[in-house]
Amino acid sequence: MSTHRRAAVAGLFYPDRPADLAASVDRYLEQAGESSGDPRPLALIVPHAGYIYSGPTAGRAYGLLRPYAGDIRKVVLIGPSHRVGFRGIAVPSVDLFDTPLGPVALDRPTIDRLLALPHVRTLDQAHAQEHALEVQLPFLLRTLDEFTLVPLVAGDADADQVATVLDQAMEPGSLLLVSSDLSHFHDYDTANRLDRQTADLICARQGGLAGEQACGCRGINGMLQLAREDDWRVDLVDLCNSGDTAGDRQRVVGYGAFAVYP
Repeated sequence: MSTHRRAAVAGLFYPDRPADLAASVDRYLEQAGESSGDPRPLALIVPHAGYIYSGPTAGRAYGLLRPYAGDIRKVVLIGPSHRVGFRGIAVPSVDLFDTPLGPVALDRPTIDRLLALPHVRTLDQAHAQEHALEVQLPFLLRTLDEFTLVPLVAGDADADQVATVLDQAMEPGSLLLVSSDLSHFHDYDTANRLDRQTADLICARQGGLAGEQACGCRGINGMLQLAREDDWRVDLVDLCNSGDTAGDRQRVVGYGAFAVYP
């Protein structure tokens, strides 16, 4: 019998009614407009706030995938741990992640292979309430055809460890998805300045980002290490903050979308 991770933030970060959720995601994808004509991205960095805040930015990144919906068979998704502290990288024990749009099947063979690495462990507690991965699933379901998922929650792990896990999880037909917001709780002008600096570092493939620059810095730093090793290009797709979308401008959270190309 298959085991499931139940959706934890449906109705909070995004609509829990399937029709409303599909319409919401489709609206963000349509707002993204036509693809740029670039080749299929190898990887994306996408935000993970509530959809009213970061949905437009996420939609612009996911919109790049629509011409390649049938080409992507596996998604390697890594995000930070907001609730559980641990060392290394956590994978779940379940077979399926539930969403209001239906379940997402996990790539158990890849997950089991990653468990042979010394810094990868099964830790369902790190996944149970984590929104950074969950909010990406409706976008994936509305963008891609059939795919399987390798969900990774990064705890205290360095760039070498993360890069090793990502490299071993990837194969032809895979997409690497890094979930991260940018700065937190500065005023609007300060956030714009700080996030622009962070975006410039990411596009220059400079690692060593800290949590105050990007809460998903572990995943970003690991991905950027691969980008340097393989000479991938990193492009900025969109940059804004909650003051631009649905929040006030006194205490904002920054959102960036980036695409990585061979």
